[in-house]
Amino acid sequence: MSGRGERTSWRWAPYLAVVLAAFVSVIALVPSPSSAAPAHPVDYVIIAGAAGLRWDDVNPTDTPTMWKLAGTGSIGALSVRSARRPTCPGDGWLTLGAGNYAARTGGRTAGGCPPLSVGIDHPGPGGAFLSAAEKQRIVSLNQDLPWGAQPGALAESMRCTTTIGPGAALAAARSFGRIDRYSETLPDDPKDLLAGCVLAVVDLGTVAGAPDARRAAARAADAGLARIVAARPQRSLLMLAGVADTDVEARLHVAVVEGPGYAGGLLTSASTGRSGYLQLTDVAPTTLTALGRTVPGKLFPGASALVTGGRRAPLSSAVRRLVDADQEVRVQRPVSVRFFFILTVCQLLLFVAAVPLLRRARRPAGPVVPVPSPRWFERGVEVLLVAASLAVPAALLAGVVPWWRTPMPAVVFGAVTLAVMAAATAAITLTRGGRRVLGPLGGVAALGAVVVAADVLTGSRLQLNSVVGYSAVTGMQYAGLATVGLGAFAAGVLVAAGCLAQHVHRQWRPVVVAVVGGVAVLLAGIPYLGADAAGAMALTAGVCVAAAMSTGGWLTFPRVAWALIAGLAVATAFAVLDMHRPIGQRGSVGRFLGHLSDGSGRLAIDPVNSDNGVVMATSPLTLLVFGAGAMLFFVLLRPWGGLRRLFGLYPAVRAGLAGTAVAALVAGPMEGVGFNVAGGAVATVLPLAVLAALRVLRHADERTPAVTVDPTGSAVTATPAGPEAGRSPGAMRTRTGGS
Repeated sequence: MSGRGERTSWRWAPYLAVVLAAFVSVIALVPSPSSAAPAHPVDYVIIAGAAGLRWDDVNPTDTPTMWKLAGTGSIGALSVRSARRPTCPGDGWLTLGAGNYAARTGGRTAGGCPPLSVGIDHPGPGGAFLSAAEKQRIVSLNQDLPWGAQPGALAESMRCTTTIGPGAALAAARSFGRIDRYSETLPDDPKDLLAGCVLAVVDLGTVAGAPDARRAAARAADAGLARIVAARPQRSLLMLAGVADTDVEARLHVAVVEGPGYAGGLLTSASTGRSGYLQLTDVAPTTLTALGRTVPGKLFPGASALVTGGRRAPLSSAVRRLVDADQEVRVQRPVSVRFFFILTVCQLLLFVAAVPLLRRARRPAGPVVPVPSPRWFERGVEVLLVAASLAVPAALLAGVVPWWRTPMPAVVFGAVTLAVMAAATAAITLTRGGRRVLGPLGGVAALGAVVVAADVLTGSRLQLNSVVGYSAVTGMQYAGLATVGLGAFAAGVLVAAGCLAQHVHRQWRPVVVAVVGGVAVLLAGIPYLGADAAGAMALTAGVCVAAAMSTGGWLTFPRVAWALIAGLAVATAFAVLDMHRPIGQRGSVGRFLGHLSDGSGRLAIDPVNSDNGVVMATSPLTLLVFGAGAMLFFVLLRPWGGLRRLFGLYPAVRAGLAGTAVAALVAGPMEGVGFNVAGGAVATVLPLAVLAALRVLRHADERTPAVTVDPTGSAVTATPAGPEAGRSPGAMRTRTGGS
């Protein structure tokens, strides 16, 4: 009786372990420690903007006022994303005033942004109006945009606004075109002008052109800022912002906030989640918060600026790091485009090269034997398949070397990435485990997952502005797991878990997959680690599918039901907990549900749909995903392709690959990145799956020797036909029962 009870308890142990892993995964949404906005509201806010102003324009010699303001205030790198790319000065000023992504420049920008020219009627101390043509232009460009921007929303939140300069007029004009108090230029003594309204918006000009022209424009902007600093009212908050780009190249710009609560430290916000980074859409919420007013979430997708810690390094070092970040994002995009294009082409060519090897891997029955491929060709393709699967983690690790500071960044990045790939490939292929069927598959998958996990645990520093990560100038993501990194991480975790589960008892395979997957969900979902609730939910779905399939057989209805119940439970817990966290700590899922609950769901749904379409049409990884699908259905899943045999011999590996497909295909559309997540997963595991299928096929003709036992107890083993055919009868071995 006791033995039966013991067996019953062991029977339920795997399921209890799965439940425990799911419960631990939900803990991923514990609130993260965050910095606070100023506790005491101010009486006045002054926003001084200079289009094109970057941190390499700021120094103690040319811009002493800006330098002093940066020393006493809080600083950061400003991403000036608007509804148009690039963000020209008109787009930047309009976005600042709308507190949302707006557009003012129409058509294509060739070579650089056009000079800012704003139509203003009846300018004077008593106010002014945007011209009818100007208002019509703004309305026509913004009425059909998916973000729901309302130009002038910040000014509508104030009783009156002081406006100085044409760019400021775009930002501070009310929805019907009225500019409360307008001055075309900044007077020598603007004290009375700045004290007239609680909000003042000042256009310090545009910093653009050749180095000498930029230096002169920066000096002129600094002189205007000096007059503002001398005349600013008591208990005022002063914000300096480089509100826009000036040419087709997107850059990071100056952000300084000085006043009560902003003394030292680096700027951040809940919209970026990254110390030292701020968005242009954060300026309006910062203004309202500083004045003690409520921020309407329907209008303003940004968040109030926060201060993270104190600057331990001197101001010169902090500014140098911000300049370095701008240099990195400047070279990141072109290098990233080349990298993914080359990766896609190389992997597709490798798949084509592997087709004849797969067809010739098994020895056909009959006397006619096809000429085998040269050994050097077979070995070369195998090594290249391993190297190709290491491309994404190698490119991520290349960020340890500051390649963007070199005269030839693309060349240095390529050299570092190839060196990392070569070292890792040698470490895997030259070891004993690398010669086994599952050795490269499990080893490379685990290595990729470990690289991404280590970066996440250390603050995702390698993914920020990385070739395979995210760029701060796009305004999409600043912290946590990147889309390509999420694909590589999900694929690495699930495939490695499948390979590991293959070595344990069948009953305990779901436990291995659930525990390893639960840790991965934890890393992906914690707000101050992976910060990707949508990715964690997609990964949960993949883990559930992999756990259900890991014991072998098909996805029966009970397995699907249990997987769906577990996945929905964890996903619902993620969604509910994320939505009920403070607004400043919500992830993408919580913000999405928040928009749905307050009736502004279009602000969340339309941009995601738009981004999905753009990414699918422009990303090279889309071509890689479709090429991988063709390789899978027309080659690997054919009777001679080897993948069916691999799945039959190693059901846990099949489960890991199936879970990877589910997680990657679910995560991409949820995050508005098309097939980029699936592309990262394909680039990591499909070359290894091809290699594993090839090795399985090479052993497909091996037979277990037939054994006959005579009455005396002797066992006679006969060499089978097939690869061993042709041997003489004397080659047969006779063993006794005790041998």
